[in-house]
Amino acid sequence: MDLTWLFLIPLALIAAFLLTGLRILLEYQRAVVFRLGRFKGVSGPGVIYFVPILEEIRTVDMRIRTVDIPRQEVMTRDNISVLVNAVVYYRVERAEDAVIKIENFEYAVRQYTQTALRDVIGNSELDMVLTEREKIAGSIKEIVDAETSGWGIDIASIKMQEIELPAEMKRAIAKQAEAERERRAMIIAAEGELTSSEDLKKAAENLAKSPIAVHLRTLQTIRDIAADPSEKIVLFLPSDIKEMLKKFTAE
Repeated sequence: MDLTWLFLIPLALIAAFLLTGLRILLEYQRAVVFRLGRFKGVSGPGVIYFVPILEEIRTVDMRIRTVDIPRQEVMTRDNISVLVNAVVYYRVERAEDAVIKIENFEYAVRQYTQTALRDVIGNSELDMVLTEREKIAGSIKEIVDAETSGWGIDIASIKMQEIELPAEMKRAIAKQAEAERERRAMIIAAEGELTSSEDLKKAAENLAKSPIAVHLRTLQTIRDIAADPSEKIVLFLPSDIKEMLKKFTAE
């Protein structure tokens, strides 16, 4: 019996076992390596090797991630309840800290952002929340980034997606907007009346300088009215119109 196989089989098993330590990491992946439970270092991307049993790895995705903050009810500083949801963009900056210092960094980022969102909106009035979303989101980002930086996490940005008001508040704002539109319309109408009255005043002053011009303007108006044959016009001419016409003709 050929005993060569008795030696080759164990060698093949040992080789296969050692090959299980080979890993290929993509460009955006990093491997946190632990040897006998202690942190050894960070490897990748490319081909890496760790000693099975003695070493263990945790693979971390270094790309920007997106976390949705579910809609929640928040009370503003002026005691108005609003429904708010947001989205967080973040990435792992230091893979070793994200693995060693925090158990589940994605869950932690979501929970801490929810808390910061409540704090910031709770200290802001409704008008600011509605008109300065970017400023609100920036304040939330500063708070979250200050905490998560110790976990090896970098907060890229936070965006406020939707701010929903209660139905009664929507009606109140709609009434306020309608009242504001009516006020502006009245102001524009009043300005138009003022301009028109000033023009009429100037026209009256010019007509007052020439009495015959007044009568000519009257005749022109009568002619415009008489264009409709169905209209009947009764004229009461001043007694001196004949003399005025003679004077105008003489001139």
